[in-house]
Amino acid sequence: MRVFTSLLFVIWLYLWMAILGILFLPALILPRWATIFGIRTYARTIRLGLRLICGISTEIRGRENMPEGPVIYAGKHQCMYDVFIPFLVMRDPAIIMKKELLWYPFLGWYALKAAMIPIDRAGTTKTLKAMVAEAKKRAENYRQIVIFPEGTRKAPGAPPDYHAAGISALAKAIEAPIVPVATNAGLCWPGRGLLRRPGKVVYEILPPIPGGLPRRDMMARLQGELEPATDKLVKEGLAVQGRELPAT
Repeated sequence: MRVFTSLLFVIWLYLWMAILGILFLPALILPRWATIFGIRTYARTIRLGLRLICGISTEIRGRENMPEGPVIYAGKHQCMYDVFIPFLVMRDPAIIMKKELLWYPFLGWYALKAAMIPIDRAGTTKTLKAMVAEAKKRAENYRQIVIFPEGTRKAPGAPPDYHAAGISALAKAIEAPIVPVATNAGLCWPGRGLLRRPGKVVYEILPPIPGGLPRRDMMARLQGELEPATDKLVKEGLAVQGRELPAT
């Protein structure tokens, strides 16, 4: 049964991507807010499909921790869902994403129009400087910058692997608070593979870390706050699912 519902959800996911991608094509020649609205609509469709088809509910906690003005959101990255959640809670997110996604039909077109920030993950110092410059422009326009400091998807329970260069360069250039975002989404939606497990996905927005901290102190606080919060959510999610993570 789980294989069937998982297949049905994948069909739902890409069918609605095509439907909305076509319906919102005029947004590509309209002001950018129209494209953001289209992406937000798709994010809501994903959330609905998870609930109706897979029995996966979504809860977003800690909205009171979202500051006004320029801000950097630093989140755990466990699955595709993480990329769309910002559109459900933020006014105008600018997500730092791998440039390969720009080649995807619909997804790439809308990401370009919405002025996301594509990067080459195997890039050089020049790439890093370009990313920081683009992010600074977005922040100056009161957009919320979203970065996944580990650079790629990590399964729940996997050892953390933070890349300090990107987020520390952003923090120095933008001089904005950093808001950690914990999640257990990978328990229900694995980063790789087809199966979706029923359960409860939680995203928790943690209190901001002040801007202007030295790099070492900032990274210590980010990891020191984000990892325990994520571990707690993973434990909570496993209890809902009635299982344990396999031993590593």
